[in-house]
Formats: sequence, C-alpha cells, structure tokens
Amino acid sequence: MTLEEYRERADSAKRIVFFGGAGVSTESGIPDFRSVDGLYNQKYDEPPETILSADYFYAHTEKFYKFYFDKMICTSAKPNAAHIKLAEWEKAGKLSAVVTQNIDGLHQAAGSKKVYELHGSTLRNVCTHCGRRYSLADILKTAPNVPKCACGGIIKPDVVLYGEPLPQIETERAVSEIMKADMLIVGGTSLTVYPAAAFIGYYRGAPENLILINKTPIAGFVNQLNGKIGEIL
Repeated sequence: MTLEEYRERADSAKRIVFFGGAGVSTESGIPDFRSVDGLYNQKYDEPPETILSADYFYAHTEKFYKFYFDKMICTSAKPNAAHIKLAEWEKAGKLSAVVTQNIDGLHQAAGSKKVYELHGSTLRNVCTHCGRRYSLADILKTAPNVPKCACGGIIKPDVVLYGEPLPQIETERAVSEIMKADMLIVGGTSLTVYPAAAFIGYYRGAPENLILINKTPIAGFVNQLNGKIGEIL
C-alpha cells in the first residue's frame, strides 16, 4: 500500500490505538537499546540487562544509580513530531489510547491524556521502605549518589526492571484498549521485548489495519512503513 492508502485507512478508523517502543523517543535525542549506537552495543563492566535488573538494583544500588543517572535520564528531551501528532489525534477523537514501552513521559508532555506505560516512568520514584513518592527533580539533587528517603529508605525509580512483572492494572487496561481498536499502529519497536511485544496479539481488528512504522523492516510483518516515525505520522 502507498502512504496515501494508509492515510485513508486511518481517516476511516474510529478507534486507533498506538503501541510504541524506543524508536518513538530516539527522534527526541533519547538513545534506544538495540540499534547500532544503542546501549546494548556500548561497553560497560556489566551488560545493561544486568545493571537494569531488580537483583542488581538491590545488590549494587550505587553502581545502578551511576548508570541510571548517566544513561537513562535525559532532562533536555522534548516531544517530537510523533508525540505531537498522536496527541492531536487523541484531541480530535481519532486515537483511543497510547500504549508505550518508554519511560520518559514525553507522550504526556506532548498533551496525550490516555497513556498506558507498560514499563513505568522515570518521572516517578518511590521509597522502598515507606512508599513515599518523589519526583525526578527530587532524586536528581543527589545524583550520582543513591537517593534516600526522609525515613532513611532507598528510593527506587518507578520503572519495571528486568525480573519484575509489568504493572497489573496498567497492563489490563492496555490490553482492553488494543482489543477494542479498529486500527493498531505499532511504532518504533523491534518487537523483541517480551511480554510487552506480545500485546499486538490481542488486536481483533482487520488485519490490513495492523500497521508497523519502523526505521528498519521487520520480517513477517505484512503492512509496514519504513522511515522516521515522526515524518510518517
């Protein structure tokens, strides 16, 4: 199909859901994990999958935060054309929800209201002892040292680390939205991170309305547009 044909399908859809990954935020200057320049292809004493695990967080909290503050926080990032277009679609009543694997809060910064964050958010942080909540600005005051709560407990980012389950309520609501969608646009993801990547299996709409937008082609995906997601949207 041509870009114009995809646009016609989007125009006729009534319940569009967008499922996005790291590629949505790379155009805002936030590095992804699996590209040539991604975190997984950079050299560290331990691989990022190890550092960003729950076991590592509790066993080596200081090392975790040095990596976290250095590589996972980008306070200068702003919403790009993709974030802005999706927020416009929602405001116009075309987009039902955004389901994202990203943890940067850029969809909300662009104006999107109905956003399901499968992997949490760097903007929220919680004391592992008393449950008190802290903002990103709060914990940045201690960087690169371990942030501590007023009660003395260690503060943990409200993000899903390797070895942790996805948030139940957020997951259930995201699945419900995908099941009700008459168009599912998958964008900026390699579809290799599970269980999140399996979410597209809940789509019940027309097969021709399941669309992938990604810089690089993904084998087996029938309807796909390859290029910058901001430009295509």
